[in-house]
Amino acid sequence: MTIEQAQKTVDLWIKENGVRYFNELTNMAILMEEVGEVARIISRKFGEQSFKESDKQVDLADEFADVLFVLICLANQTGIDLTEALEKNLDKKTNRDNQRHKNNQKLKHYDKT
Repeated sequence: MTIEQAQKTVDLWIKENGVRYFNELTNMAILMEEVGEVARIISRKFGEQSFKESDKQVDLADEFADVLFVLICLANQTGIDLTEALEKNLDKKTNRDNQRHKNNQKLKHYDKT
């Protein structure tokens, strides 16, 4: 699925199943909630916190998908073409940072294998 297809699919889902989009402020709060759920899982799976019994069955991929869904909702309702936005953002990062990370002494010991 392309990003464009994802935006269209989410829009159709909202219209057929969600009645309407929540307003932008509500969706922003939902996005923060979903990002927090991703952070909780990552801090337990890769960090030093231990899982609670209620967190042991969580699915990180599903939580990432929740974040993506709400982000797409916000893009749709604010008229953002995410494909175009990502392409522009990658160009910006490439032009700005094409040597910065290669010259970062903190990354010199990174083994690409």
